[in-house]
Amino acid sequence: MPAERITPKLHFDKLAHFLDLEAEAEKQESLRERTRLSPAEAESSGNSLIQLVIREEDSGLGGRFLVTFGKRNQTLPLPWTRLGVGSPVLVSEERAGATSNEENAWRGIVSRVRKDSIQVAFNQMLEIESERPTFRIDRATDEISRARQRQALDTAKNATSSRLATLRDVLLGIQKPLFQKVEPIQPFNKKLNTSQIQAIEFALSAEDVAIIHGPPGTGKTTTLVELIRQITKSGGRVLAVAGSNLAVDNLLERLIDAGENAIRLGHPARVTPELREHTLDLLVEHHPDLKIAQKLTRDAHSLRKQASKFFRIKPDPNYRQSLREESKQLLNEANQIEEQVVASILNGARVVCATATGLDPERLRGNRFDWVIMDEASQSTEPAAWIPLQYAERLVLAGDHCQLPPTVLSNEAARGGFNISMMERILNFAPDGLSKLLSVQYRMHQDIMTFSSDIFYDGHLQADEAVRTALLTGLPHVSESPLTVTPIHFIDTAGASYDEEQEPDGESRMNPLEAELVVKMVNGLMENGVSPENIAVISPYSAQVKLLRQKLNHGIEIDSVDGFQGREKEVVIVSLVRSNPEGDVGFLADTRRMNVALTRAKRKLIVIGDSATITVHPFYEKMVKYFESIGAYHSVWEE
Repeated sequence: MPAERITPKLHFDKLAHFLDLEAEAEKQESLRERTRLSPAEAESSGNSLIQLVIREEDSGLGGRFLVTFGKRNQTLPLPWTRLGVGSPVLVSEERAGATSNEENAWRGIVSRVRKDSIQVAFNQMLEIESERPTFRIDRATDEISRARQRQALDTAKNATSSRLATLRDVLLGIQKPLFQKVEPIQPFNKKLNTSQIQAIEFALSAEDVAIIHGPPGTGKTTTLVELIRQITKSGGRVLAVAGSNLAVDNLLERLIDAGENAIRLGHPARVTPELREHTLDLLVEHHPDLKIAQKLTRDAHSLRKQASKFFRIKPDPNYRQSLREESKQLLNEANQIEEQVVASILNGARVVCATATGLDPERLRGNRFDWVIMDEASQSTEPAAWIPLQYAERLVLAGDHCQLPPTVLSNEAARGGFNISMMERILNFAPDGLSKLLSVQYRMHQDIMTFSSDIFYDGHLQADEAVRTALLTGLPHVSESPLTVTPIHFIDTAGASYDEEQEPDGESRMNPLEAELVVKMVNGLMENGVSPENIAVISPYSAQVKLLRQKLNHGIEIDSVDGFQGREKEVVIVSLVRSNPEGDVGFLADTRRMNVALTRAKRKLIVIGDSATITVHPFYEKMVKYFESIGAYHSVWEE
């Protein structure tokens, strides 16, 4: 427990202050990209798309309006972009001399991204003024989720004599968590390993909170699905949340496949198309009782229209008023029916899935859940975690605080600890007795696993037999070569003048010669029969990612380390970029980022870097020594 007792007021006031700092940092970043950068520079940053035209208009997604945009020349693909499904955006007409801002833009949610087009879902139709307009799309801040976080912090701070007050005091270390003895489970999934079963039984024994620590490839989602099934089997209700829509959809898909009655909250545009039929919005829309509500709404609008009509002979004043009153009454009846339909669907669901910030308090009012299970708990800032806790009896946090922490733009907030998740904070003050480690990984060759296991997980990870010695030569059509018969290849560029460069008009770094070497490695792999879809190239630096995307066009996935978290490929090539006489490693010093990078590969990991620069840092000194110890070290001169 902490050395000094923390009061709820101090803790939540500090979080609220950090939330405000982050809101301001996001606002300034958005303003800078919309006003200070030229349109071309904004597009190059990945946060904007310019010179778009409307390709198609449609309706769907719970009454939303769907608009598809693309370049006027339909043969042109969209440039690289950070805008993905679920991104909140501002869409504005491009006019001479006008700047993009919220006053002259429509708010929407990206609902589909293809190579040559992007679809946005709006709550209203676009009123276009120009004859042949072009449009600009900019990433927007999500003020609704921020308001929900502020409300959750206030509710938790002021809670008294309630379950939330007890959970709050446990989570702040003021009160000790309680556990009860539980009977051994009979797993639905017969393939679970011992550490997964132990983690599930441990979570079920928690009266307040439990943590499942899931390192890379250890089957965390599989474990959570089994935990949820065990809870619903005994009649319990579960609210399953995560920080990203992708993680929520992954969990939802697995639950549905397992036969669970699970529904999805949130904007349908943020949900994978295959799962949209399970969203609350579409379930409500297709409910038979809603037809009655829709007829009442149509009748109400007809009465309002009638009340506004011009009459040759002035009607009795009470006539118009009575029409309006009747219209209002019909709308109230329609709203009551819709609320009853929503309540009926929610109450009938044993499992409700959503992002933490996607929980609408209006829709969840009166709902309680026996368990809140939070996936990706180590990747969310703490205010988001308090939103689902308002509906919880018990809490399970699942994630890996040894991988990337929450992304925070405000330097001041980060210095104050805003990038420390609730899960990491709890483990910092109560490391023993609150968590269980999943110790068997099913992703990578044991040599790829070992360094990460030793440094981050005290050597506790084990490779499952199915992956322990898996090499590229085990894939169809892959021939034997120095690249394919070993699991790791480190190429040291020290002394070869592979100097890093700063991005023009930017703060990121790139290394052109290192990028050329990446291309050579990719070509070598493909010449030996490795297919492009089995290869990923990642780098900690966005400028290097952009450069690599220009040089490689084989359909190979190229992304930042942050963007590739949670993903895996048979082959992963990591371009470290940093090469300078000062031994400056920049944000490579956040070794959790490198833990992510080194654990994405299944059968082959290739790392390219300058040992003279990176080994100034103790972590990278150990990494290079490990590569040497297993015969994976190669000088660039050999290449």
